[in-house]
Amino acid sequence: MATTYSAAEVASRAGVDPGEVARMTELGILAPEAPDRYAAGDVRRVLLARSLDDAGIRLEDVAAGIERGDVSLAFLDAAAYERFSMLADETFRQASDRTGVSLEQLMMIREATGLAAPSPEDRLREDELPIVRFLEIQAHEGFRPLAAERLLRVYGEETRRIAESEAAWWNTEVIEPAIAAGASTEEVGNAALSDRISPLAEAAMLAMYHAQQGRAWTANIVEGFEQVLANAGIHSRLPRLPAICFLDITGYTRLTQERGDDAAAELATTVAQLVRRSSVQHGGKPIKWLGDGVMFHFPDPGPGVRAALEMLESLAAAGLPPAHVGLHSGPVLFQEGDYFGQTVNLSARVAEYARPGEVLVSKAVVEAAGDDAFAFGDIGAVELKGVAGPMHLFRAALA
Repeated sequence: MATTYSAAEVASRAGVDPGEVARMTELGILAPEAPDRYAAGDVRRVLLARSLDDAGIRLEDVAAGIERGDVSLAFLDAAAYERFSMLADETFRQASDRTGVSLEQLMMIREATGLAAPSPEDRLREDELPIVRFLEIQAHEGFRPLAAERLLRVYGEETRRIAESEAAWWNTEVIEPAIAAGASTEEVGNAALSDRISPLAEAAMLAMYHAQQGRAWTANIVEGFEQVLANAGIHSRLPRLPAICFLDITGYTRLTQERGDDAAAELATTVAQLVRRSSVQHGGKPIKWLGDGVMFHFPDPGPGVRAALEMLESLAAAGLPPAHVGLHSGPVLFQEGDYFGQTVNLSARVAEYARPGEVLVSKAVVEAAGDDAFAFGDIGAVELKGVAGPMHLFRAALA
């Protein structure tokens, strides 16, 4: 039997005054199944009604739409909408006392999620409890609080991007066509499809996450083996400084202004598919998208050069605007899913200097590549914007 709640429990779960539940019931926004017995969907209806009210949509107008049959909140009974989380029984202070995790670190959960900072006496949401347990085990195992916070912020930022992209996808593929077809609000939400497709979307995302974990964990394991064997005198670790690569699309901003947002989005998607394919094939990974370009990390400079040449070729073959690329090799600092340091800055400057259709590399890349398959044309020492002193550059091509 499904769990039901009293009006007081609904108010508590939704974090509102009991008078608000009574008002919504009187308006017909909530319809108890029996006297003072509400469904879980009613808690979600209270949460959504609060959001509508905050957005300037009066509850009286919502109620009038429901009464006329123009509006329905019945879709919130679908299992897919359990993402509208209820409040837990525990406050942030109580959770800190129970787990031993600092109050400051627990309150950071909400900030990492992109929500307003809570007070110590605010109650946790039920969907935050697994995060509390994750922080608790880290604290008990002696993990540095700063490391735990950095990871959580990356989780928050990346899942925000996923959720926003998913919402845009659902809007264009489900909501907008339904509205155009004259569907009712209940039909627009397509609760049946939500229930069918949401578990598949989560499974797909989790599968991709596990694939990424496998790759990252393998790198950790290899690194660990190298270190242990080197310490034992069995294996000599070779210094392999990575390469940072920047690829910029020539005239991207002007092109997107001329063609409009839809064309810009299509161009960005095409570019992303082409460059990701070439980079991953040669052991690299895209780090971040910069509007008119992409930053990549390659563990070895040689494959990075080959990937850069292939990326330019694939973009040209697809009829896209020419790109220009810069690569530099050296030590980098990894933090919060991104790379920093002088190597990154110099790579960006080299890319800026390159002309359309060129792959320019530093002397460090030429020396590290060590591959007869490449021909490096000597450009000489050049002055780069924001760089103290000249930098020796070479133009890369296949031999």
